[in-house]
Amino acid sequence: MNLLSTLIIVPLITSFAILFFRNPKHVRVVALAGAAVQMVLSFVLLYLYMQERNAGNTAKMLFEERYSWYSNFNIEFYLGVDGISIAMILLTSFVVLTGILFSWNVEDKAKEFFFLLVFLSVGAYGFFLSLDLFLMFFFLELAVIPKFLLIGIWGSGKKEYSAMKLVLMLMGGSALVLIAILGIYFNSIGTNGGHIYDLISISKQHIPIEAQRIFFPLAFLGFGVFTAIFPFHTWAPDGHSSAPTAASMFLAGISMKLGGYGCLRVATYLMPEAAHEYSSIVIVLATIAIIYGAFATMMQKDLKYINAYSSVSHCGFVLLGIGMLTQVSMTGAVLQMVSHGVMTALFFAAIGMIYNRSHTRMVADLGGLLKTIPFISAVIFIAGLCSLGLPGLSGFVAEMTVFVGSWQNPNTFHRIATILGCMSLVVTAVYVLRALGKSVMGPIENEHFLHLKDARWNERLASAILIIAILAIGCAPFWLNNLITPDTHSIMENISRAGIGQ
Repeated sequence: MNLLSTLIIVPLITSFAILFFRNPKHVRVVALAGAAVQMVLSFVLLYLYMQERNAGNTAKMLFEERYSWYSNFNIEFYLGVDGISIAMILLTSFVVLTGILFSWNVEDKAKEFFFLLVFLSVGAYGFFLSLDLFLMFFFLELAVIPKFLLIGIWGSGKKEYSAMKLVLMLMGGSALVLIAILGIYFNSIGTNGGHIYDLISISKQHIPIEAQRIFFPLAFLGFGVFTAIFPFHTWAPDGHSSAPTAASMFLAGISMKLGGYGCLRVATYLMPEAAHEYSSIVIVLATIAIIYGAFATMMQKDLKYINAYSSVSHCGFVLLGIGMLTQVSMTGAVLQMVSHGVMTALFFAAIGMIYNRSHTRMVADLGGLLKTIPFISAVIFIAGLCSLGLPGLSGFVAEMTVFVGSWQNPNTFHRIATILGCMSLVVTAVYVLRALGKSVMGPIENEHFLHLKDARWNERLASAILIIAILAIGCAPFWLNNLITPDTHSIMENISRAGIGQ
């Protein structure tokens, strides 16, 4: 069995194996074991991939696995990886493993909870590994219903409203993606003379510019809904705030990255001429998301809403990097996807730990937590400092790469957008330091907080894993940069072949 299909099959087997157990302890052990195997496989894949590249293998995709699925329409079970997809697979394995650890004490319908949580990773792995557009869409849709159930059953606050809003908006985005994929399909020809979904073969062809002008905005906007593109971002704050901790980690850490990955891999890579024509609109929408998200975050009083609106702003950097159409900015966009995925997962986890003990997420009701739960307080501080772009942490590396790549465009429009993006960092620093200072520092506001217990072993282990990932990117970013850069170069080659290179 190929390693790539194994990455999909392991979480699938794990999720169904969970259904055979009733004892919550056994359910947790099975889920954790499956997630640990996923992480091991992702690192093995990284090691083998680097070996192949170092040995001189320059193929666009490695470890390809290809089976006919529905031959009448040339639909294939076609998998393969490059540096970008491996980076996203590593991110998925980290978030899934730590999400299970942070959910260790879930007792209410534990079997169903962990089944849905692990099943979500099937869709994520499949999406990042797919090289067939129909297969990619299939895996994109696979995870929507589990998100709805996780929020609607185990969520808090307006959970039914938030779950329904999330599903309806994501399904709307999926509909646009499907139309775009069918448009690409009917404007591409395979070796047998029929239409194809083969992403690599399509990338070598030239989709008529008239078709690109129609289907690029549909693809970019459809995938953009998943990454909370303005003005279709409103599902994110409500969905994140109502979701249980692990679901919030998955939504912000992985699900929002499906959109960014699709915008880069499908819309920009396959329709480069339209990407150039629509780049100004993408940059405007991304800049609005960055600025609006930052100022909207300043108005929030709930820690989860603070991180949720902050995610809208930070995902704007992903779209900004893609819209700038330079290799460095696209590399920064992928770095931002990985960095934000790890950072926001840690942030939501820390908020969940605080809420489970204090039973409040309101900043005004907190205070002095550093004195009673120092480990958890340190975790939320690290996540916050990463969010504001402190040097040495992953957020700084990713955002600076986006800004450097954006500044490479010499015209005034691009420079102004870059400056506005940079200015948002000041706003980010204000709301992060204000929220953390009020909730963690200062005197204890509530006597109940004097008796709070600090992080348990599972929470300490999961936090350590995510912090190590943040430091590994922030202090030594070259391994990840070198993993991604050759493949963003390939995307830029596609743009250059279209005669629009910058």
